[in-house]
Amino acid sequence: MSKKYNVAVVGVGVVGIEMLKVLKERNFPIAKLSVLARSGRNISVDGAVYSVQAISNEAFEGIDIALFAGTEGEKGAAAAYANEAVRRGAVVIDNGADFRMAPNVPLVVPEVNAKDVKKHKGIIANPNCSTIQMVVALWPIYKRTGIKRVIVTTLQASSGAGKSAVEQLKEENSKIAEGGYVSVQAKADNMAMPQQLAYNVFPQIGGFSDSDYTSEEWKLVKETHKIMHDDKINISATTIRVPVRTGHSEAIYIETDKNISSEEVKDILSKSSGIILMDDPQNNLYPMPKDAEGKDEVFVGRVRKDPFVKNGLWLWVVADNLRKGAATNAVQIAECVILD
Repeated sequence: MSKKYNVAVVGVGVVGIEMLKVLKERNFPIAKLSVLARSGRNISVDGAVYSVQAISNEAFEGIDIALFAGTEGEKGAAAAYANEAVRRGAVVIDNGADFRMAPNVPLVVPEVNAKDVKKHKGIIANPNCSTIQMVVALWPIYKRTGIKRVIVTTLQASSGAGKSAVEQLKEENSKIAEGGYVSVQAKADNMAMPQQLAYNVFPQIGGFSDSDYTSEEWKLVKETHKIMHDDKINISATTIRVPVRTGHSEAIYIETDKNISSEEVKDILSKSSGIILMDDPQNNLYPMPKDAEGKDEVFVGRVRKDPFVKNGLWLWVVADNLRKGAATNAVQIAECVILD
């Protein structure tokens, strides 16, 4: 591609770092790269040194595409700077939650609704990590048979809550390995997550809200409806934090409108963009977070029919939450923007 673009990456946490890696790996056509954060400094990513500028409205002058890294569950820099970046001519792709449900902001997963990019008014939202991998897996099935019901349980890695959560997991593991325990006081010194994570799981991601569901659980409902343009799908979710560094896993139960065999589903998924089918349970072959880490695809396995419900199906879906669940999906959106 002959044309090149001035790109800004906003934020240098775990997602921002992955955005820098993905831009380089996918050879995005960059004329000038600006890295913005709260304070100026130099950082090193895979041996390359990046000069980080302190963020300001003026820093977006001349920027064509601004990738806001955002942070799961928190208000991101986009709330303060996105509209100013758009005013200065940039297309903003926001990984945070600030604009996802705004009616005039497309919420995009390129394998599902790439055409929605054309509807943007300057801002395009990147969905939540757990939503992205679920809709990538569901969309090929939905197109063939329709889906009337989804029940999903997520098992989400510590990196989904940011660098401090990864450090918390590491510290807790070290203390327990040394024969100690994680006391309430020790936990109080690092409140990245509301409970101990090492040697533990807990069913809370985000704050509790309507009907005692968490904000993360409602994201799976509302974002899926918006991306798939179908709010008649009945979706219920439980989101669980697990002691994994990176890589979200999801046990997904669906009821389709039309009957379909598990073999047909496997065939559909194996031919679908962005999906790798790993489904040979007799040989212990199925997706796991350790194998998905660092990869951009969504991995699907354990495809099987419900023996008691005619149109019921189970899927096991795994993806790197920092890559396809955040940075890669954002860069793929940027690729759609420049091809539009």
